[in-house]
Amino acid sequence: MQLRLFATCPPSNKVPADQYRSQVEAIARWSEDAGCEGILVYTDNGLVDPWLTSQLIIQSTKTLAPLVAIQPVYMHPYSVAKMISTLALYHERRLFLNMVAGGFTTDLQALHDTTPHDERYARLIEYTQVIMGLLRAGPRPFTFAGRHYGVTNLRLAPVMPEPLVPGVFVSGSSPAGLAAARALGATAVQYPKPADEYSSAPEGIESAGIRIGVIARDDADEAWRVARERFPEDRRGQLTHQLAMKVSDSSWHQQLAGLGERPVGDANPYWLLPFENYKTFCPYLVGGYDRVAAEVARYIRIGYRTFILDVPASPEEMRHIGTVFDRARAAA
Repeated sequence: MQLRLFATCPPSNKVPADQYRSQVEAIARWSEDAGCEGILVYTDNGLVDPWLTSQLIIQSTKTLAPLVAIQPVYMHPYSVAKMISTLALYHERRLFLNMVAGGFTTDLQALHDTTPHDERYARLIEYTQVIMGLLRAGPRPFTFAGRHYGVTNLRLAPVMPEPLVPGVFVSGSSPAGLAAARALGATAVQYPKPADEYSSAPEGIESAGIRIGVIARDDADEAWRVARERFPEDRRGQLTHQLAMKVSDSSWHQQLAGLGERPVGDANPYWLLPFENYKTFCPYLVGGYDRVAAEVARYIRIGYRTFILDVPASPEEMRHIGTVFDRARAAA
């Protein structure tokens, strides 16, 4: 069974500035050594530039593909296409594009973007169509006429090699996000609810994925000890989370907010405390290897084949996660 695993690059606002570069390089190498296909690189107003971070990741690894978060308000689609083709020329490395419509309204307002949520996804479709059209046009001129973007007889240089044309991911937690993923033939990525709340992956989607963290050990009690030590309750983090909820119109943010009420343990490995304390942006699965693997296997049977893992804590942690996915494949 073909599963695709991606890690996540640490956000720059969570790491001391003098340690950030070395941590990005180390985590990229751990992720590659663990067999990950790529690594998600965040973007928002408060973080370092994702393109320069992706360049650092490429230089630090041999095959790992940055999954670059791309926000339309930051850059014209022609500049994005040129950045991708230039990196391909320099490194002969494929990228993936994580197309985001933007969730923090304060970030968008600071840039004088007042576009409503669903209309941002309509804009995102056109934005991505221009990028991919330019990358696939080869030496030919490309023309596009849309409501938000238009280009006429535009040529991309350097020309993009066909084998390196990037894959596209889109957040698929809202109806507008799912519609965008369908229109683009993109991988729809969701922040999942517990597996028992699904009967199937979203309909009409060519590829579906989820974002999760995993903490697993041979002994479930040890896994929970590690989890609570890594993510202790934090009143300041809880207040920051509550503030973020007020300034976010992302569907996934609202959907996860109401899911943390069930008791956790062997019967329920789904854990939201790190999200609720503003330590990360995805749910965690915690417990013994077999119990967490069984939960991952349920997501696989539902139809999810791409997994974007949270920021890895260590190479050893990646080995524990590898054990979970080996068992999940067998179980599914």
